[in-house]
Amino acid sequence: MQGKEAKENGNAMKGNEARAPKAKFNAGAVQVCMWENETKEGKPYAKFSIDKRYKDGEQWKSANSLRLDEIPKAIVALQRAYEYATLKEQHAQG
Repeated sequence: MQGKEAKENGNAMKGNEARAPKAKFNAGAVQVCMWENETKEGKPYAKFSIDKRYKDGEQWKSANSLRLDEIPKAIVALQRAYEYATLKEQHAQG
C-alpha cells in the first residue's frame, strides 16, 4: 500500500469562506481529511472526512463509497489520522 504523510495546512479560514483541511492522509486513492472546528464556547475539536478520488475521463471526482479492496487503504489512512490527532492532542496538553 502506498501512502503520504500528513500534510499540514495553515490556511484554514473561518466564517463563510472556504476552509482547507488541517491535515490530509492518503493511502492509494483513499483520502482522510482532518478539519478543525470550535464549539460555541470556543473549545477546539477535530472532525474527519473520508473519500476516494478517481479520474473520470479528464476530470477528477470523489466518492464516499469504497470497493472491498479499498477498505484496507481506508483503515491505513484512518489510523494515520487518528495517530496524528492523538499525538497532536497529547503534545498540546504538555
